[in-house]
Amino acid sequence: MEANLSLGWKPLNLEWYDGITDPNEHLDVFLTQANLYTHHDVLLCRVFPMCLKRATFRWYGGLPPRLINNFDTLVECFSSQYATDRSHRMTSIAFASLR
Repeated sequence: MEANLSLGWKPLNLEWYDGITDPNEHLDVFLTQANLYTHHDVLLCRVFPMCLKRATFRWYGGLPPRLINNFDTLVECFSSQYATDRSHRMTSIAFASLR
């Protein structure tokens, strides 16, 4: 969190994640926009909480200190936390097994 953002950094134009929509979709949109400015893990970790809202921001703030050592770890924690919010593709096999 001590990493400085460059002077050219502009706020990302994306909806804040509230824990209701698909987390993978949110990550894709975040990375698409953030990668216009940087590919550095430190900066991606620094900017990511700026697109969280309410409970998701509290979740992030409640992570143990030093847990996140790179962006992949942050993505893994985020994806695990909000895995139930992912949209699932309905296949004919899954549809046939519904009761």
